[in-house]
Amino acid sequence: MINIIIYLIVAAVIGWVATEIMRDRSNLLINIIVAVIGGFIAGYFLTPLFHISPIGVGAISIPAMLITLVGSIILLVIVNLIRRR
Repeated sequence: MINIIIYLIVAAVIGWVATEIMRDRSNLLINIIVAVIGGFIAGYFLTPLFHISPIGVGAISIPAMLITLVGSIILLVIVNLIRRR
C-alpha cells in the first residue's frame, strides 16, 4: 500500500514537471492525472526493456524517473493532439 502512495506522489511531481516542459498550464490537474497514467504505462512497458526497476517496486532511481517523465510527456502530447481537434 505504501508503494502505491509513494508512486502516486512521485508520479504526480513528475507529471507536473512534464506539464511545465510542455508549457500547457490549462487544466493542470487533468494534465497531472494524464501524466501519472502515462508514467505508469511507460514504467510498465519500458522498464523491463531497460532492465531497471519501476518506481513503485524498488528504490526511486533516476532512470526510473526519466522513463516516467518520457511516458508522461508522450501521453500528454497525444492527449493535447486529441483535445485540439
